Amino acid sequence: MTAALDYMRKGALVPDSTVWEMVRERSGCLNCRGGFILDGFPRTLAQAESLQSLMPGDGWSLGAVVHYELALAEIVERLSGRRTCAQCKAVYHVTRQPSRVEGACERCRGRLFQRDDDRPEAITVRMEAYERSTAPLIDFYLTLGLLLTIPAVGTPEEICARTIAGLEER
Repeated sequence: MTAALDYMRKGALVPDSTVWEMVRERSGCLNCRGGFILDGFPRTLAQAESLQSLMPGDGWSLGAVVHYELALAEIVERLSGRRTCAQCKAVYHVTRQPSRVEGACERCRGRLFQRDDDRPEAITVRMEAYERSTAPLIDFYLTLGLLLTIPAVGTPEEICARTIAGLEER
């Protein structure tokens, strides 16, 4: 996990081998009666192919792969405006959900800071890595009939409602 955090702080994608080791380490936790969600995994075609080969042996199957679509400018605005409390880890946004206490967490008064991977330059690096490594997954899962594209505009509640409705239609 520490190795993965080092990559993320730089805005880089975590190498497949590191991610795959983390998934295999946690795979025993995925045998849930109600199913499970993999958030941010797989991120590369190699990870997707490895997941496809692992699933049948463990009795898993994918019901859908959710792909959130959002313009790059909106992604940068959302992520670069995020602020995290140094003490309790509460999350705020400078325009969408600001703390009522300037520069401090309204829960514990801890200092709010911008994570290294939320700086515009790190976001740009992440989005370039996405285009190289993750975008090919769209075609991969579209071919398998699993891709569910959800517009990620609006409030979190609206996006969640669209996601749930899309999943229920399957």
